[in-house]
Amino acid sequence: MSQGPLLDTNSPLNGDQAQRLNDVLGGMDRDQMTWLSGYLAGLNASGGQLSAASPAGAPQTASALPEITVLYGSQTGNAEGVAEQARDRAKAHGFNVRLLDMADATKKDLKDPTNMVVVVSTQGEGDPPDTAIGFYELINGRKAPKLDGHRFAVLGLGDSSYDQFCQMGKEFDARLAELGAERISDRIDCDVDYEEPAEAWIETVLSRYAELSGATTAAAEQGSPAASTGESQWSKKNPFYAEILDTVVLNDDGSSKETRHIELSLEDSGLVYEPGDALGVVPQNDPDYVDELLEKLRISHDTELDTGSKVRDALLAEFEVTTLTRPFLEKWAELSDDAELRRILSDEARDEFKNWVYGRHIIDVIEQFPVDNLDAATFTQALRKLPPRLYSIASSYNAEPDEVHLTVGVVRYEAHGRARNGVTTGYLSEHVQPGDRIPIYVDRNKNFKLPHDHSTPMIMVGPGTGVAPFRAFMQERDDAGADGDNWLFFGDQHFHTDFLYQAEWLNWREKGLLTRLDVAFSRDQAEKVYVQDRMREKGAELYAWLERGAHFYVCGDGERMAADVHQALLDIAREHGGLDEDAAAQYIRDLQQSKRYQRDVY
Repeated sequence: MSQGPLLDTNSPLNGDQAQRLNDVLGGMDRDQMTWLSGYLAGLNASGGQLSAASPAGAPQTASALPEITVLYGSQTGNAEGVAEQARDRAKAHGFNVRLLDMADATKKDLKDPTNMVVVVSTQGEGDPPDTAIGFYELINGRKAPKLDGHRFAVLGLGDSSYDQFCQMGKEFDARLAELGAERISDRIDCDVDYEEPAEAWIETVLSRYAELSGATTAAAEQGSPAASTGESQWSKKNPFYAEILDTVVLNDDGSSKETRHIELSLEDSGLVYEPGDALGVVPQNDPDYVDELLEKLRISHDTELDTGSKVRDALLAEFEVTTLTRPFLEKWAELSDDAELRRILSDEARDEFKNWVYGRHIIDVIEQFPVDNLDAATFTQALRKLPPRLYSIASSYNAEPDEVHLTVGVVRYEAHGRARNGVTTGYLSEHVQPGDRIPIYVDRNKNFKLPHDHSTPMIMVGPGTGVAPFRAFMQERDDAGADGDNWLFFGDQHFHTDFLYQAEWLNWREKGLLTRLDVAFSRDQAEKVYVQDRMREKGAELYAWLERGAHFYVCGDGERMAADVHQALLDIAREHGGLDEDAAAQYIRDLQQSKRYQRDVY
């Protein structure tokens, strides 16, 4: 419990009133204080009269505000964070609020007319978050409830570099209306820099709900409750500059890959994290690439933008200048007025669009569809902000205090006649070194966590750099003296060059902490073998682990690997659980809904 503010001697209350109020405030937490502020503001607005007919615990306003259900579907925690912000702002305004995870939502929750604020992210190429699959299937199935009398507004979170940008937000928005609910505010689709538009949308929706009820909100002018949550001062907008302590290439000579283990100091930052969390790294773009881009555009490096920044500095640190997004291409089609680019962007060419975009960067578009006499301001207005990159943390804070470790696969490839580098991996591998400081922050992932019970078995599937969080899991369990069984499936190309953290895994196996270790090195034999193949080989035992309560984790490539592992899990449930196709699918959904099947995929 937090210590509430105490009244000073200038209070108009008498001594007994002040003492009693101090006793109450001293035992309140943040949510209770937020509710009380709305209650008192509403009471004041109604002339200070508490209605005897009003139930205890109901905030009073000039005209009663409706109850709001904030419904969210979240994969990594971003949508949940926006939902919590919506809850806090609604409470501050005087609404009664219910926060509801789609993982826990049932048809019963929609039985009575509900005022909904819906926040949902899109996973991969247009899929719902894992924990929202059941609810998504409910509202799209034959048993979907009629929603006449309900009201709603939808905010979607996504990444515009994906073709199915914010697809879940679009589908929920359309489906709720189809089922009879009234849309009270336009849907917004938020890109990776979602914080400001999300905050503005929340205020718009709350004002609309108040307007529809004929009420005035009680605490509209209060500051955001987030300011008093006690969370770290360091964030995406205000990162901590962490010193690089060490960087080591994990692959041996002869590997076609470059995977780096990077250690950063958190000393004096106050930052802490849990296994399963991610580290946000705020990168800079490659200076050589930026210079080439400006040369192609015929824009001087020293050109000043309206913000006062010189264009080269802005392109280095503020804007995404590599990844192609549909919004950028649509803007470029407008600027270039090129018929071919318009055709590629048309609905008829959606399949062709995906193939065309693959491997291309913004500089390729500028070359292929030139725009004459383009000024720096117009160009930068077509770009989105440079987003931080998130990396699964590869260490336990309890085992490695004041440090955080990353496992980074350096991206280098050639496409369309040009050498390409990953923005952040190139920054970390070529432009900074031990002793330098880089901007970072901790990104919480509430949906990828160790079991609360140290004796619960765990099955971990993490090929390549996907093994990073499982190193953190094992460090944490080792430090805690946990007695639960642990099973790792690891895969990569070659045993001799690509067995990441091999010595540590073997040491944990020798100690008995790592109960089982199964590996798949795809290029060490004529026929490629992957982690999902090893799962099927051990299917009977894997299913037995699940039946005794094991948690199942997957981390790594979301485009192919995660889907292949999911299919293998379905096959194992059918074969070794004696389930038909529908029952096996339900078995896996139940694991997801209960958060015993968790994924951190990218």
